[in-house]
Amino acid sequence: MRIATVADLRNNFRQVSAWIEHGETVQIIKRGKAFAQIRAVGSVDSDQKPPKPDVMARLQAVWGDREFSLGEVEAMKAAEREGENR
Repeated sequence: MRIATVADLRNNFRQVSAWIEHGETVQIIKRGKAFAQIRAVGSVDSDQKPPKPDVMARLQAVWGDREFSLGEVEAMKAAEREGENR
């Protein structure tokens, strides 16, 4: 990713636009902080939806094959209720 300041946009727009035309994303800095990102219109497919998260894979990664007993579930519920009353 290229970086340009607001002054670069004003004074060297031809160079910055060339970067964008060649498919690069340009981060714009304003007063020392990131302000915006500019990329070519064709570089992002607006019709494509982001993939849905794989919830089952996340659960498997966190809990593995663990199964909770009824007593463990009741203890967790009681701990949640106790936390809500505080």
